[in-house]
Amino acid sequence: MSRRNEHAVNQRLAVLRGLGALIAYGALASFLFLITLQIYHWFRDGEWTHIGISDGLLSVLTSCCVADGATGVMATLVRWLDTPTDWLGWHRLLEVVPASIGLFCLSVLGNFIFIYYSDRLDDLQKEGKPDERA
Repeated sequence: MSRRNEHAVNQRLAVLRGLGALIAYGALASFLFLITLQIYHWFRDGEWTHIGISDGLLSVLTSCCVADGATGVMATLVRWLDTPTDWLGWHRLLEVVPASIGLFCLSVLGNFIFIYYSDRLDDLQKEGKPDERA
């Protein structure tokens, strides 16, 4: 592998490793925030506030990504999350599964990506170095 190609591969692996870390730690922080918020409301009101994955997705998409009256894929997803007309079983699953579990699973996936690409990057860097034992 040429030096230039090796450098480009190392850069891609480093970006993917950083993306994995961003997903892992961002989802973990969101998970901890959500659980803390739910515990706070439980102590205050005496009732557990259920927040499903569909509630979380709808909240995030409407606050940052989709304006009222918008068209496109994201707007269609928002309308489906609000009032589904098909894929009702999938929608019901997203309503029932807590958002905290979804965030925790996303954190685990991001951590897997981070560790995998860190190992790949370490392996490539070891291949480029001469053997020190010789």
